[in-house]
Amino acid sequence: MESKYSILLSLLMLQCLSLLCVSQSQDFDFFYFVQQWPGSYCDTKQSCCYPNTGKPSADFGIRGLWPNYKDGSYPSNCDPNNSFNQAKISNLINDMQKNWPSLACPSSNNIQFWRHEWEKHGTCSESALNQHGYFDTALNLKGKTNLLKALKRINPDGNSYNLQTSKLQ
Repeated sequence: MESKYSILLSLLMLQCLSLLCVSQSQDFDFFYFVQQWPGSYCDTKQSCCYPNTGKPSADFGIRGLWPNYKDGSYPSNCDPNNSFNQAKISNLINDMQKNWPSLACPSSNNIQFWRHEWEKHGTCSESALNQHGYFDTALNLKGKTNLLKALKRINPDGNSYNLQTSKLQ
């Protein structure tokens, strides 16, 4: 059981290393593009609820696109005057429901989760991305990142993976 969680933690850390770099003129140094596995989220939380749109597919989903500084800190809630506006991303909603679901309880239509992501993280990326650009960029990164395929290359038979006996050392 412990190895299951250490593998999941390692995968999460690996995903956190997937970065989108931006130019030096930004108010931050880089983005973390973070994805989550629905099953591991639900296994580690006291409660897990699927969105009103139904159970997410057995694939990694977007957790967030987070501006960060090189020293490990990050900005948050940078512009209280730029609230989430669903109308600005109306053409992205279908893709977001599929690729950026909220698993927090109570279940929802994801709007509250996306509002949180925009207001906490997205407003800090305004020097690079407006609200539509923020969500669109995350969706584009998700489309270019196939973690399941990458993991199958590491362990094609689907059995437990043991770092000590791997040929990758």
